[in-house]
Amino acid sequence: MMRKILLATALLAVSSAAGAADEALAVGRFSSGDLTDWQSKSFLGKTRYRFDTKSGQTALFAESQGAASGLYREIRIDLKRTPWLNWSWRVDQVLKGTDERSKDGDDYPARVYVVASGGAALWKTRSLVYVWSSNQPVGATWNNAFTDNARVMALRSGTQDAGRWVSEKRDIRADFQRLFGRDIDAVDAVALMTDTDNSGQRASAWYGDIYFTAH
Repeated sequence: MMRKILLATALLAVSSAAGAADEALAVGRFSSGDLTDWQSKSFLGKTRYRFDTKSGQTALFAESQGAASGLYREIRIDLKRTPWLNWSWRVDQVLKGTDERSKDGDDYPARVYVVASGGAALWKTRSLVYVWSSNQPVGATWNNAFTDNARVMALRSGTQDAGRWVSEKRDIRADFQRLFGRDIDAVDAVALMTDTDNSGQRASAWYGDIYFTAH
């Protein structure tokens, strides 16, 4: 099976866009129903992505039934100016009986990627993967089951926060330093994915706006 971590890197041609001149940089304007500059990547079947308001606000809704596809945006972010990644998400149910640290259990109701490209040297590409875990404790980190070039971090776990919107804010430079031992100045893409191709289960999630800020 194609490694899912190639999401946002398999087709990645590094953008020459400059980092944000302001203190905030919008990456995903989902509350406005806007998918400009976002592209899709399918691994097995297609997760359905569409806008809806059933969650109480306009958001990007993802629904997977035994499928794995994601959306990504190539955009170079100057982390010296805007190192903080902000977003909101909502999950109503999690997956049952999966081992997320194994290849057979590499499924998540919701995940957000941040990719630092290695350019032509794809083996140098590194990805942070923030997940809404079905069973790993909040704060747990581990290597992606398919590649050591991606580190996974559980920001939410199980049903404790299910059924409501929650907001996240991560210092990307600090997380890269902690998980990869690297101090980076920029990242090159952001991606998201709801997938259940390994477990064959159904999962759905809502994604709110994604943006970088200076603080």
